[in-house]
Amino acid sequence: MDPLVPEVATIRKITPETASADVKTFEVQPDESEVFSYEPGQYAMLSVFGVGECPVSITSTYEPGAPLEFSIKEVGRVTGALHEAQVGHKIGVRGPYGNHFPVKQWQGRRLLFIGGGIGLAPLRSLINYCVRSRENFGELQLVYGARSPKDLCFKEELFDNWPEVSGMQVHLTVDAAGDDWDGEVALVPDFLEELSFSPDDTIAVTCGPPIMIRFTIEALKRMGFADHKIVTTLEIKMQCGVGNCGRCNIGDKYVCVDGPVFTYQELSSLPQEY
Repeated sequence: MDPLVPEVATIRKITPETASADVKTFEVQPDESEVFSYEPGQYAMLSVFGVGECPVSITSTYEPGAPLEFSIKEVGRVTGALHEAQVGHKIGVRGPYGNHFPVKQWQGRRLLFIGGGIGLAPLRSLINYCVRSRENFGELQLVYGARSPKDLCFKEELFDNWPEVSGMQVHLTVDAAGDDWDGEVALVPDFLEELSFSPDDTIAVTCGPPIMIRFTIEALKRMGFADHKIVTTLEIKMQCGVGNCGRCNIGDKYVCVDGPVFTYQELSSLPQEY
């Protein structure tokens, strides 16, 4: 199969994640083949026929026969067209692409997940992978924030599912809150330092807006995390997904092929173009 030719797939379910519905999760099933296997952290190229395509993290965790899930924030032409789609509409899917979180190398380690806004989407795939293989990992901690309580994504998992997982804690914060919020009010990097997690035998994985990632990495460094124990994802400028177009190169790396998952040790040796 040509890796640049999308496969036709059907939208089976659409779930608004935020009060304004600017983030929706799309459940997608390919029409003619089995769902491709994938690892946490990989992405696919989604296309709206006649409009264009864009790279989107795979939000679901792979199970044979289960549909793909993509959580998408409406930010541009293609994502806007996807947000106008309805159940039953046809879209194009090709993938999976990119590297992935090295989960097998992390077995036995403690994991600290740090997300902001829609940045929880790729982390959700990783978190649920660890939850399903709970015996293979140490303590799990999630620090997640959004602009307001209405902007928190995956509320069922945040408030009901993940807090019930043995050895897992969920720490939530918002930038600004109304009368209906009695939780933490702080920016994610500040809240992270307040919680003061130990870097000993811990891998920190962060994803969110670029400015949040930058300040989160600075906070982790102050907390004593080594560069190779800080992991993040880049999803900027990708277009072809297979390293042909050259659009997403940073130094000698192509984000679509060599990423989107990088340690901070890898990023610190690259030009500051991300």
